[in-house]
Formats: sequence, structure tokens, C-alpha cells
Amino acid sequence: MILSKFAEDTKLGGPVDSLKVKEALQRDLDQLEGWAITIHMKFNKGKCQILHLGQGNPGCTDRLGNEMLESSTTERDLGVLVYRKLNMSQHALAARRTSCVLGCIRQSITS
Repeated sequence: MILSKFAEDTKLGGPVDSLKVKEALQRDLDQLEGWAITIHMKFNKGKCQILHLGQGNPGCTDRLGNEMLESSTTERDLGVLVYRKLNMSQHALAARRTSCVLGCIRQSITS
């Protein structure tokens, strides 16, 4: 599994294609929870979610501590929207809306 941290975001992930790998992922989640307890850090478990990527993904359930993690269809990673089906259609729409807002801001500043 791959653990990545950026600012206050922590992500744990990797391909889960067998029961053995799924159990390894759960062990890693348990170790992450143990590490957080050791250094007196708390995860906001309400914000902890699972993003099952790709079509035909079995959608395993996992837990962090005693709480089951909910599945999500979309996650934001460094400002980029990542969708469960790995398509970019919604991201393109969000980018167009952002571009329109930036255009309005630019117009109001130059006027």
C-alpha cells in the first residue's frame, strides 16, 4: 500500500485485487490508527472515506479504529476532482465554471 501525506491530508491506497491484499490494507489502516493514537493525533473520521476506483471494483468495506469508512464517488486531491469511474466530465464542467468566475473577477478589477 502507498501512504501519502500533504499538509493535513493523509491517503492510503493501492490495488486491492485479492482477499490477502484487502487484509493487508486493513492492517495498514489499523497501524495508521495506532500511530495516530501514539502521537496524540485524531483523525476526523467523518471526513475519512474510501474511493473505489475503476469499473467493476468490488467495493470492499474497511474501518478506521472502530468506525466503518463510508464509500465516496468523488474525492478532491490537490484541487483536482477524482471520480470513481475515472472520467473527467464533471471536472471539465467545474473547470469551466471556475474559468467564468475568474473572468468576472478579472473584469471587475480592470473596470
